[in-house]
Amino acid sequence: MRSSVLSASPTRLRPADLLRLTDEGAEDVLAGTYDHLLPADGLWPAERRWAVRLLADDEVELWLISWVADIATELHDHAGSLGALTVLSGALSEFRWTGTELRRRTLAAGDQASFPLGWVHDVVRAPAAEADTSGPLDPTLSVHAYSPPLTAMSYYEVTDHGRLRRTRSVLTDQPEGELE
Repeated sequence: MRSSVLSASPTRLRPADLLRLTDEGAEDVLAGTYDHLLPADGLWPAERRWAVRLLADDEVELWLISWVADIATELHDHAGSLGALTVLSGALSEFRWTGTELRRRTLAAGDQASFPLGWVHDVVRAPAAEADTSGPLDPTLSVHAYSPPLTAMSYYEVTDHGRLRRTRSVLTDQPEGELE
């Protein structure tokens, strides 16, 4: 008798599906489909991150996020949601917990990333010198998908002993940490 392992995934969508959705969302943003949701005066906030939900249903939500220099999300996970992102302009630095250390990668315009359950990371706009992009840096924009839609996030710190410790968990429907 052969045993099978059931998937514990909280959604029928896979990371590849979320990457496709963020790519399509990015194309729609660039094509002007969501212009009515952008800042009315055409000026992106320069001192805080900004986000708008592009679409949502019971299975997935899609967000456009504007990033500013030196404002990180804090080390966090997305609780019971899978996620993915596509960078539209500028570049983002992601610091991901590997289980033993924080590993950094830079995602430039056009790059994509997905994150499964348990993925703990911090995201910040990459410094201009490290962006390695030919596109504009301002605003730095990315489209994110979460499935199922976000309901909670946990925040972490790396201890002096090189371990990850949860500092708090919050109920939220906002992407990538608190937004003002």
